[in-house]
Amino acid sequence: MPGLSPKGGWFSDFEFHEGGLTVHKTGTKIRLDGALIGECLNWFGYHLIVRARSWALAATRAPGPAIWFTPDKPRPWYLIWAAMAWSGCRMARSPEAADACFCFEDATWGLRALPTHERAFNFGCLDVSKSHVSAVFEEVFGYPLAIDPETFVGEAVEKGELNGVHDGRIVTCPHPRLPGKTYQRLVDTAVGPFIHDLRTPCIGGKPAVVWIKRKPADNRFSIHNLAVTRADPSEIYSPEELELIARFAARMGLDWGGLDILRDQPSGRIYIVDVNKTDVGPVIALSLRDKLASTEALAKALIALLKGDTQTA
Repeated sequence: MPGLSPKGGWFSDFEFHEGGLTVHKTGTKIRLDGALIGECLNWFGYHLIVRARSWALAATRAPGPAIWFTPDKPRPWYLIWAAMAWSGCRMARSPEAADACFCFEDATWGLRALPTHERAFNFGCLDVSKSHVSAVFEEVFGYPLAIDPETFVGEAVEKGELNGVHDGRIVTCPHPRLPGKTYQRLVDTAVGPFIHDLRTPCIGGKPAVVWIKRKPADNRFSIHNLAVTRADPSEIYSPEELELIARFAARMGLDWGGLDILRDQPSGRIYIVDVNKTDVGPVIALSLRDKLASTEALAKALIALLKGDTQTA
């Protein structure tokens, strides 16, 4: 697909070894099993549809906006790649040829970089570590997510600081604070026999879609989902919550990215527990219809962001 294929094969992003693979950029280790292979095949069918639409747009319309990414270019499994392809946007060949620029680096802590265009996004999002997310969440929402494991009494969640490691586990506190770990309250998201996560891609500070992920309670930290459905953000969040989410994204410097949000069933409060500025997706367990509808919503929000239309982004 012209303008949307980064140089170098996809396989160069990974190191394959017995039992799985390691992502070069992040060091994340992924177990290669039947479930993962099935999900990859599921994603590839969706990817072919997105590519076909991109080719059709390129053949029938004038070129769309060109975006320059630095220091890295998104691969096809990143959401922004799919949104660009679906909307007719292109990868700019140089900073000078771009209509906008994105800071794109799949890293927990980024280095401050100078934008190459006046329309610049995510350059202020330099820290998506779990402890920073917790601190910003408490500042904006006014109630805490983080706990001190050595004084807290009860169950809590222990996680690594790094983005995308999926190493969470439940610990009983008081518990010694381990290096490289952060500690958060255990949010009760159980609805019937399943726990519910609210994956919420946000563009220009506004949720574009919500993916309701369902998992068994004893496997809440897995990357695999039993079922996922799509919802409109207004069906999930109140106007007050949507305003707080927008304030949180602004405080994080996040113009594009995914939020992992949990709703505590006893209190009704929401908690933002994770931020991903280079989010992948759509979630594999979504139906194809919901994948395509989600991509359409993200594509519209991307175009609105590029135009500076904050009312509809």
